[in-house]
Amino acid sequence: MSKSIIQMNNHLQDLVDRCKKRDALGQKELYDLYKTTLFGICRRYLHSIEDAEDVLTESFVKIFTKLDDYKGEGSFEGWIKKITVNEALMFLRKHKLHFQELDTFHLEFGEAPHYEDQLEEADIMDLFEQLPPGYRTVLNMYDVEGYKHKEIADLLGISINTSKSQLILARRKMKDLLEKKLNISNGK
Repeated sequence: MSKSIIQMNNHLQDLVDRCKKRDALGQKELYDLYKTTLFGICRRYLHSIEDAEDVLTESFVKIFTKLDDYKGEGSFEGWIKKITVNEALMFLRKHKLHFQELDTFHLEFGEAPHYEDQLEEADIMDLFEQLPPGYRTVLNMYDVEGYKHKEIADLLGISINTSKSQLILARRKMKDLLEKKLNISNGK
């Protein structure tokens, strides 16, 4: 392991230890270190900036109160991301996110072309926000966060088939939105 990685790990461990002792400056430093990353997660799940900010705040409250539960096994960043995803999902459940149940047997979806080189991240986020909440949530959990359909189904209280159909429909809708955006921006 390189010296800079060891120093970063030591710094992060020191920071976590300070936060466990309720050191306000340590908590602010940890917040500043991860707020952008965690806010990005919140925005992928929630359409409203205000809702995303609320979930971010709730996530940090949970992180700070549960720090003693983190035993150093696995990535700290992975641990706080999981807390943030769970907080976003609780928010969506509390606000009664609805999912459309479809027969996935009749749904097919081909591999989408890669548009990354033609669009900025902000453009993709704008398109992502145009997806219905159910589509956006499942697409985010499966493609971005790496959850399996069974995990998604359990966390959201839906069937595995609903998770699969939401993902297929989300990818189709995203593909349509991307193609429409590219046709407009390319002057076609």
